[in-house]
Amino acid sequence: MDFYIIFKQGDWVLIGVFLTLIIMSSLSWYLIIAKSIWLWRVRQLNRNFVQAFWDASDMENAAQVAVDNAISPLAQLAQSGIAGLEHFTNRSSARAGDLCGVDEFLLRTLRNALNRATAIHSSGMTLLASVGSTAPFVGLFGTVWGIYHALIEISRVGSANMEMVAGPLGEALVATAAGLAVAIPAVLAYNAFSRSNRVMLEELDGFAHDLHAFLTTGACVTSANCALVAQRTEEVAEVA
Repeated sequence: MDFYIIFKQGDWVLIGVFLTLIIMSSLSWYLIIAKSIWLWRVRQLNRNFVQAFWDASDMENAAQVAVDNAISPLAQLAQSGIAGLEHFTNRSSARAGDLCGVDEFLLRTLRNALNRATAIHSSGMTLLASVGSTAPFVGLFGTVWGIYHALIEISRVGSANMEMVAGPLGEALVATAAGLAVAIPAVLAYNAFSRSNRVMLEELDGFAHDLHAFLTTGACVTSANCALVAQRTEEVAEVA
C-alpha cells in the first residue's frame, strides 16, 4: 500500500487519521526501545550494587557504595535510608537508644523513597496503555470514513463497479490494519513492562526491609546473614 496516495488523494480526515497513527506508533516505539534499554541497565546496576553494599565493612563504606552507584534504584533507596538515619540522629530532640523513634522515622523515609521509585518505574505505562486501547478505534474511524465517502461517490454516479470502489475501500480498510499494527506492539510492551516493573518493585520492597533492619541495628547480624540477604536480592532481580 502506497501511503503517498493517501496523503495525495485522501481528504483531511483520512490524512489526520494516518498522521495520528504515525505519531502514536513513533511515541510507543521510542518508549519501548528506551525503556527496554533502561530496564536492562538497571538490572545490571542493581546486581553490582547489592553485592558491593552487603560486602561493605561498616556503615560509612556502605554509604559510599550507595553514592558510587547512584544510578541504581537500590542505591537511591539506600541513600534515602542512610540520609534519613543521619537526619534523625542529628536532630536535637533525638534521644540515645530511642529505637522506636528511629524505626518509625525510617519506615516513613523508606516508604516515601519506594513511592518515588514506583512513580519512576511506572512512567510511560499510561502512554502504552492509551495507544494500545485507542489505536484500533482510530483506524476503524478511518475505515468508516473511507467507506462513507465511497458510498457517497457511488450515490453521486448512480452506479457501482469494482474499479470504482476497489481503491477507496482498499485505502479505508488499510486504516484498520494500520490501527492494529500500532496497537499490538504497544499492548505486548505494556504487558512485558508491567511484569518487569512488578519484579523490580518486589526487589525494591525486599531490599527496603533488609535495609531497614540494617540501619536500625547498625549492621547485619553476621557476615553469613549479609551473604544470604545479597543472594536473596540477586535471585529476585534475576526473575524475568
